[in-house]
Amino acid sequence: MWLRSFVVAFVIQVMLAGLVHAAGPFGTIHVGSWNGGAFTNDSTGAFSHCAASTPYANGMTLLVGQDSNNAWLLGFANPAFRFKKGENLTIDVTFDGQAEVRLFATAFSEVMVSSVLPTNVARAFQKASLMVAVARGTPFQFSLTSTAPLVAAVSNCVTRVKADGLDKVGDFTKMTAKPQATPDKQAAPAAGGKPARAKSGTGFVVSTSGHIVTNHHVIDGCVGDIKGNLTGEAAMVLRVVSSDANNDLALLQAPSTTTFKDFARIRDRSIRSGDSVVAIGFPYHGILTSDFTVTTGIVSSLSGMRNDSRFLQISAPVQPGNSGGPLFDNTGQVVGVVTAKIPALRIAVATGNIPENINFAIKTGVLRDFLDNSVVPYQTAEPKSELKTTDVAANARPYTMLISCNATEQADAKR
Repeated sequence: MWLRSFVVAFVIQVMLAGLVHAAGPFGTIHVGSWNGGAFTNDSTGAFSHCAASTPYANGMTLLVGQDSNNAWLLGFANPAFRFKKGENLTIDVTFDGQAEVRLFATAFSEVMVSSVLPTNVARAFQKASLMVAVARGTPFQFSLTSTAPLVAAVSNCVTRVKADGLDKVGDFTKMTAKPQATPDKQAAPAAGGKPARAKSGTGFVVSTSGHIVTNHHVIDGCVGDIKGNLTGEAAMVLRVVSSDANNDLALLQAPSTTTFKDFARIRDRSIRSGDSVVAIGFPYHGILTSDFTVTTGIVSSLSGMRNDSRFLQISAPVQPGNSGGPLFDNTGQVVGVVTAKIPALRIAVATGNIPENINFAIKTGVLRDFLDNSVVPYQTAEPKSELKTTDVAANARPYTMLISCNATEQADAKR
């Protein structure tokens, strides 16, 4: 149903009449000539998507949006179109003269067609300066400007509306950091008078643009700034880009002034039971050590609790603070995101035995889906020659990061 309101809002912007108005836009997206905001489902009133559009001299209007499930969509509208509602057609698009990509579009009104964008196409759109679209033998050329900040603003719109609701919408092009906690004072009480306490975890950089992966539960409940520290370097304030509580993943971004020459590569080949792994993170930071720690083990199973196929079971010891850290194979490629250790006391009560060396990591398939949906440019790599554990750790040092914030006691208890 969101596509219907998506179309209606779009048609309003190109000043076409005769369709029922959808609710929106709420808040604003204004990037160059692109304008839009957040929209609701025209039947239920619930948030459905964020979108922005821009007109062209050739009579076309281009629309880019992301729905509440993080799927990307590209729409084309023109008052001269005469489509039958529900009609299907193919659109061949080319970005900057690269390989042609075929999209499968549907007409949602006489004057507009739209297509869900595969994640690789969304990334290409984000980076491109020229797009040529061919439909039924007719080519249309689009000069693409401000697409990188546009995609970021649309994604920020979806993230903020899902987190805060429509009551707190504003300018989604402003990536504002959360208010900084008062220095040299005890953490201020959070909402409801609950005191805040320090919490920390681990994250790792996955792009030169400073995108950082961690667990959702590491940042859940944070009040004030979320900070990131590379070992031996000053802290930087990180911005939340997207978060997936169901799969316990979160994506943060470093300030634009920060440059990362090194970042993690994700293994492009499935790992097997019995393969060696290396876990790196910051457990009990400040109690044990201010540096990261390194532990080793094997992949014990290719599934988690109750055969959950999203997870690996690993024997490498992890502790609170390892959460969100990279799990490497013995060639230095990321094979998972450390997420949890088994609740030993709960299992002991149930079975009479205390489990040992049973920990879990999120598989790279889940991680890659999350990054694709967030339109993040990451790199994959085939396993190379085996490295010593010391070399795996040394290579990871420039992009493995301590993540810290102040959080409510209630949020910290959810971990």
